[in-house]
Amino acid sequence: MGSSTLDLIYGRSPHMMTQVIATIIVAFGPLATGLGKGYSSPAVVSMQDATSHNSTMAFVINDDQGSWVASLSLLGAFFGGVPGGLAMKFGRQKILLIVSLPFCLSWMLTVFANNVYMVYASAFLCGVCSAIISLVTPVYISEIAHPDIRGCLCSVAKLAANVGMLSSFVIGSYVNWRQLAMIVAIAPGVLFVLVWAIPETPSYLMYKEKNIEAEQSYGWLNPGQDVTQEIQTMKDNIDDMKGENGMSCYNEWRRDLIRPVLITCGLMVFQKFSGANAFNFYAVSILGKAFVGINPYTAAVVVVLVQIIAGTVSSFLIDVVGRLPLLIVSNVFMTIALAGFGTFLYWVDGAEIGGAWDWVPFTCALIFQVAFAVGISPISWLYIGELFPLKHRGLGAIANSVSYVCSFVSVKTFADFRRYLGLHGAFWLYAAISLVGLLFTIIFVPETKGKNLDEMQKKYTPQEKYTPIREHEIENRLIP
Repeated sequence: MGSSTLDLIYGRSPHMMTQVIATIIVAFGPLATGLGKGYSSPAVVSMQDATSHNSTMAFVINDDQGSWVASLSLLGAFFGGVPGGLAMKFGRQKILLIVSLPFCLSWMLTVFANNVYMVYASAFLCGVCSAIISLVTPVYISEIAHPDIRGCLCSVAKLAANVGMLSSFVIGSYVNWRQLAMIVAIAPGVLFVLVWAIPETPSYLMYKEKNIEAEQSYGWLNPGQDVTQEIQTMKDNIDDMKGENGMSCYNEWRRDLIRPVLITCGLMVFQKFSGANAFNFYAVSILGKAFVGINPYTAAVVVVLVQIIAGTVSSFLIDVVGRLPLLIVSNVFMTIALAGFGTFLYWVDGAEIGGAWDWVPFTCALIFQVAFAVGISPISWLYIGELFPLKHRGLGAIANSVSYVCSFVSVKTFADFRRYLGLHGAFWLYAAISLVGLLFTIIFVPETKGKNLDEMQKKYTPQEKYTPIREHEIENRLIP
């Protein structure tokens, strides 16, 4: 957080500290999802290593079973997305409380698994819980945060998820898959304990006409502040929203909505089939095949750390450079890096080479991760919020569903690509997909930098159905 944000929290507005505390508590949810995302990379290698099994519950998995272990969490996330959205009608804090305990217990299935099918069940259930938490957490934070620090507090959730994934890579290099699962289970367990201490969001309580509880919640989040005016403003906004007709984005489907849907879904397809999921879910295995002198666990940690740093830098570049230039540069360097990585694997296949050449695949992996994290990874999600007219922004859920399906398919099929095309062929295929993604970006994707919501709505909405947006009102618009 910048100095101005810290000044707001500690100086002029010390009451915001309770909002920071509440954010840190709910951030254990994204931390848990990040730990789960990073779990499969070291865990699958451990499960395939017969020397790491020394208990009566030991079993060894093959490559196909490993692909199911890695991908089933993503399939679970797809099935958890829809009920997660519906579940928010019962409250944000309440859903985090209800989901965190089964999330923790799902990991216990892996801890005490005596066959791979128990691990399958655990992965699927953890995916369902992860999707629900990923939906609810940013909503909770955005509804409790003061507008001046909302951006920073919302970024805490993304940071926690990245820290979780990095932690799994680091810890997984020292423990086996069963011990790692036990450690991962701690995060949702801590969330279950701590979330009791925070209130439901005032806007949700007001929406449910629980006015007294809403005042108490707002008072807890803003101690020492006069809540009367804010509560009345909140009530007026919600009354206006309830009085509006046709707010559901699914009530009408128009031709002008097809292009935003196709662009956002297309970007998700190219993002998920770019090879990023292969690196994230099979990093240790892939790098172990590419390196001779470098420890693949250490290399995986460095690659993920660089990805996190690049993702942080991208948040500044997006508004300075623009979306479209970053997307084009991202796809160009991803294509080059993937082709280079595959070519190196082809060159060394069956050859006896020393560790002196390890810098080649390592550099390719780093270039790919930086290009992915700076461009297509964050911008694909950003376009969901920018291309759709405000009234129809919920259609972004289509792209979200496409993302989960493509993630599952890309992770599951990596083992098949590797078997039939060779590891080098798999990365050549990903390079070809990134090249097609580059052409798609150049031909179809618009630039949205510097364009406000009114301009974007006018671009995609017929004149007879166009309603100007008063952007100063959007900040206080509550959509439970």
